Amino acid sequence: MATITISLPDSLKSFVDAQMAEKGYGNVSEYFRSLLRQEHEKEREMRLQDLLLEGLASGQAEAVTPAFWADLKAEAQTLLEKHADKKTSK
Repeated sequence: MATITISLPDSLKSFVDAQMAEKGYGNVSEYFRSLLRQEHEKEREMRLQDLLLEGLASGQAEAVTPAFWADLKAEAQTLLEKHADKKTSK
């Protein structure tokens, strides 16, 4: 595992300490890893949104049927449930 050293002003160090205590992180590394995972997930979601918008803008969305949307919704629900299961198992 790689190591990164950062310097923080006292005000941010106090904020990190408060967040660790409030949210139950065992150490600073756990807290920052959590922040990075959240940011990584946000980036992935933004990329997906961009791809979906690009697909809609392509003009091929006219071929989408109600059955397609129903299947897509069911697949999204399954993915959401899997994602929720992962979060609760951590």
